[in-house]
Amino acid sequence: MGNWDYTGHPLVDVGLATLTAFARKRHPRQLTQEDLRTAAQYMAANYVVEPLKSFLTVAFPNSGFTQPAYNRAPQKRRIYAQKVLVAPLDAETTREFDPLTGQRAVHLPLDIKDQLPPGRAYRQHVPLLTREGVINFFPYGDAGLPVSAMTLLAIQALPLGCAKVGGRLLALHSDDPDLLLRFARTFLQTNLQNIQAAQAAGDTKLPDTSPRRPRTLLVEHLEHALRERARNKGAAFPPSVTGYYFTNRGKEAEIVIFPLPLEVSDFLRAVQHPAYREAWNALVQRGWEGAYARKRTRRTSPPRYNRLYEELFALPDQAAAFIRRYFLRRRARRIWDKRDPTQYYDPRQEAHLISWPLTQLFLRKVVRMDQERIEHIRALGDALAEYIIRHNDARFLHQLLLSRAYAPLRMLLLRASYREIRRGRPPLVTLERFLAVFEQDEGIPRSDWRLGRDLVFIRLFEQLHANGWLQQHLEVLSDLDDTDEVTDE
Repeated sequence: MGNWDYTGHPLVDVGLATLTAFARKRHPRQLTQEDLRTAAQYMAANYVVEPLKSFLTVAFPNSGFTQPAYNRAPQKRRIYAQKVLVAPLDAETTREFDPLTGQRAVHLPLDIKDQLPPGRAYRQHVPLLTREGVINFFPYGDAGLPVSAMTLLAIQALPLGCAKVGGRLLALHSDDPDLLLRFARTFLQTNLQNIQAAQAAGDTKLPDTSPRRPRTLLVEHLEHALRERARNKGAAFPPSVTGYYFTNRGKEAEIVIFPLPLEVSDFLRAVQHPAYREAWNALVQRGWEGAYARKRTRRTSPPRYNRLYEELFALPDQAAAFIRRYFLRRRARRIWDKRDPTQYYDPRQEAHLISWPLTQLFLRKVVRMDQERIEHIRALGDALAEYIIRHNDARFLHQLLLSRAYAPLRMLLLRASYREIRRGRPPLVTLERFLAVFEQDEGIPRSDWRLGRDLVFIRLFEQLHANGWLQQHLEVLSDLDDTDEVTDE
């Protein structure tokens, strides 16, 4: 039968993880013939009846499981199930090799009439392949994919280890075998419970695994896993995680692949540390759909998305907009829907959520900003906060926050430095610090000077709030337009 091990192919690996979870083992290498036979027999018994019979059209349309022509001949479904699930475990092999595993293909026609070439799989057997007779994308125009018993059984188990989301399947893959198994086991347990409940109630439809959108669901499950690892002092390296959201149904067949950047998974791993966890969780809670709607309308359904989670996939390219929106709490200009929480973000009311340590971690893990520049930004924010508190200069803060162009911001800082010099104090900002934060060369602003400005504001807000000065001067910001700038969207 060959060695059962992860292959690197995401759909096969998720299927193998599902078989492993079904057998309550830790790795596919531990699977025995009896484990595989037990899983195959469960699928053979349940794939031919509701609710899975109709649900499996999303993965295996026109297969023996879902073929409408078999509605009046249920025995044909059972024959097909035995043919593709149980029989391959004992079947002989052909001289062809399975390109996904390197094992020999099963010497078994995968249809009940024995008309297909032995060991060749098509769209009804493996999602997103071409149908019978279509020669495109196959060597020498020889239609069909040679499959081993391992690939065949893993792919058939795949739907059980996926989340059902919006009528499609979501498979979560990782290069970390423990994480891969965790994802598959979680979805398998939920699906098995839903199958049992539907059968007991006589329902013909399998409910969705979760109300979440695919990207939100991926990050939500990853965070759960990383928190558990942090408690158990697990692996200290960032895992790769990729979502495969697909359907194989009719003309709708397609797959959407969304990898979570490795920098982001590293950041999510790091924020589980007690030094950052509370501040990060506060931002996450205010990222859920309808998080602010409870003050206005009664929530009637679970949130579908977390906008913070969703926008992690745009990193690091959109880091500047992400920082402004979630760390500086500037409301978004583009609103997704009426329950989008970002329309209520306001640094005037949420200064307590602004955290320089969390922002600094993000700069190191995701933006990969030079530590020297980070220190200059922090020091400038501290200097501005000290200046405003010492002189109780609310007007200066107001002007500073309204400076949307580079020249006015530069002039404000120069004038404030000049006033400090006239008072016999050191300049508010030195040339070295100004260059490090805002300019790439003297007189030439950085392309990301707005990012430097927003980071200075984050430190400034944090310090003014910690001192209590901000709470006493909220009227200073009363006419501030705190919306994200279009230029950084």
